[in-house]
Amino acid sequence: MKAPRILGIRVSPLTARRWGNFLANRRGVWSGVFFLVLFLLTLPAEFIANDRPILVVYRDGYYLPAFNEYGDEAFGGVPGLRADFTDRGLQARVAESGGWILWPPIPFSYDSVVTGLPGPAPTPPDGINWLGTDDQARDVLARVIYGFRISVLFGLVLTILSTVVGVVAGAVQGYFGGWIDLGFQRFLEVWGSLPVLFILMIMSNLIVPGFWPLLILMLLFSWTWPVAVVRAEFLRARNLEYVRAAKALGLGDWRIMIRHMLPNAMVATLTFLPFTLSGSVTVLTSLDFLGFGLPPGSASLGELLKQGKDNLQAPWLGMTGFFVIGIMLTLLIFIGEAVRDAFDPRKGHNQ
Repeated sequence: MKAPRILGIRVSPLTARRWGNFLANRRGVWSGVFFLVLFLLTLPAEFIANDRPILVVYRDGYYLPAFNEYGDEAFGGVPGLRADFTDRGLQARVAESGGWILWPPIPFSYDSVVTGLPGPAPTPPDGINWLGTDDQARDVLARVIYGFRISVLFGLVLTILSTVVGVVAGAVQGYFGGWIDLGFQRFLEVWGSLPVLFILMIMSNLIVPGFWPLLILMLLFSWTWPVAVVRAEFLRARNLEYVRAAKALGLGDWRIMIRHMLPNAMVATLTFLPFTLSGSVTVLTSLDFLGFGLPPGSASLGELLKQGKDNLQAPWLGMTGFFVIGIMLTLLIFIGEAVRDAFDPRKGHNQ
């Protein structure tokens, strides 16, 4: 009997069954496709929403203002000034040289101050600012695009790092047992009882807020989630015959743990990953809403929700934040349900 194939790759019957179970959950599959499309669209945010051109052709030279700073003298202007590509004089000089300027579809970045508004900020959606502006006259759609990207990236990095640390800790506990297991358990009881929010509030006043400092702080308290699952699997498997046989053949402890025991323990861990990712995104949003997250002015979905709370006369702010975060978390939950079905041994792909 030939091994089944998935996308032209030969896989084991178990992998084929899991893939079939995943595809059987249509809601999870379409949620995964939709979420992946949104994430891939927001990754090159600088090419979609930016107050600088993507490309400028001037006198047979090619310039990338979206990623580099240029002086006005580079385009025949005044030396010592930064090039302002919204200036009509600079645009005229580029056109006279036979060049051209390629702008992104949304001519605003997440921190751009929109001028020429029809009224005081925040202003409602119109033909220029499709989702309106916030109370600092910044384009809401641009902030949503950048905020979605940084939220997903933060959640992905935090989920991966916390999973790696937690799996290693749980594997060491379960495999070696004894005093190592006992000491780890007492440590986890103490560590898990710490008031995380209060600690984050204190630390936010001691360090400069930013993506990586906040990520490291959150990692200190989020790595414990897979420990119990991995520990239980290693405690169960360490006395099985195949582990005893591997020890009898002289294999090292770490080789047995990584090569023979870890794949079985990862099955339960993988089913929790989408839910952990949604939790990581929620944590960042909550901290930004409370003012303990990313630096002020950063593209943040939590800050958008806070603006909606502070500006009830501008309902488009709160509604935009609610729908973006709600759709993101709903898609992640549906993906998690499909992954859970894929690894459920009681389900067959024909059900």
